[in-house]
Amino acid sequence: MEINILDINGKDTGRKAKLNDSIFLFEPNDHAIYLDVKQYMANQRQGNHKSKERAEVKGSTRKIKKQKGTGTARAGSIKSPILRGGGTIFGPRPRSYSFKLNKKVKLIARKSAFAIKFKEKSLIILENINLDKPSTSSYLSFLDNLKVTSKKSLLVLEDSNKNVYLSSRNLSKSKVVTTSELNTYEILDAGVLLISEGAIKNIENNLS
Repeated sequence: MEINILDINGKDTGRKAKLNDSIFLFEPNDHAIYLDVKQYMANQRQGNHKSKERAEVKGSTRKIKKQKGTGTARAGSIKSPILRGGGTIFGPRPRSYSFKLNKKVKLIARKSAFAIKFKEKSLIILENINLDKPSTSSYLSFLDNLKVTSKKSLLVLEDSNKNVYLSSRNLSKSKVVTTSELNTYEILDAGVLLISEGAIKNIENNLS
């Protein structure tokens, strides 16, 4: 399968990129996508929530009233969970939300994400991009030439490019990543997927 390669001005270069059918024409697996996205979102959670239990609350340890004769329930500590200012019963503790996911499942999910973008015609192949210096206006012009300014874009590069990264950093709807940083969530979250010509081979090697 072949697709036209565009330049930074949005014009057809007259060349075509060959895409691997086993990736971009893959039959999407919704459950694999769900599991991979779920793992990604779980890994974003800090899990540092914490509430104080009765042993950690500041307060006197004296018995607050006599055991019998008051006509009410016995109470031995002002730090009791049933009293105002007392400790929390079974409160949240720091924990990790991450969980294991098989590599084959992640592979299927990644292929499914690329296949969905190709099917939606939200995939654009570009010739290798390079900027002389960081320039947000230049990057905006580049997006405008491709007519994707209003969409959330994800640009995939073969290797890290500081000038391109810095140029896109201030744009809330644009993100630049290398092939090693790709994940299923960001591929699907993007309105349009921009892939540099040199990154195609890396993607196919990673997913083969």
